[in-house]
Amino acid sequence: MAARLERSRGWIIKQALSDLARLYDFLVLASKPAAARTGQSLTQAPVILLTHPRMGEQLFQFEPREVRRIFAGEYEIRYELNGQTIYVLRLWHARENR
Repeated sequence: MAARLERSRGWIIKQALSDLARLYDFLVLASKPAAARTGQSLTQAPVILLTHPRMGEQLFQFEPREVRRIFAGEYEIRYELNGQTIYVLRLWHARENR
């Protein structure tokens, strides 16, 4: 499921939803509270992009698309800017084999 919002109100989430569910399912085996905290942190982290959309490091290997990344703790969040819309593409733990 994708949630579509304009940059002034939100962003679009694509594959990141299944990434978030996968990370939660992994973390909940060790600690339900830790899984909940991580999930909340990862969903709140991209909010700053609404006011600072180009704050993340640009990943030039995806040109001509404007794909960037930010970090939330040990988690990488990749996103794309396209006009007035921000697409949160993927997220994963920095040590994860991907």
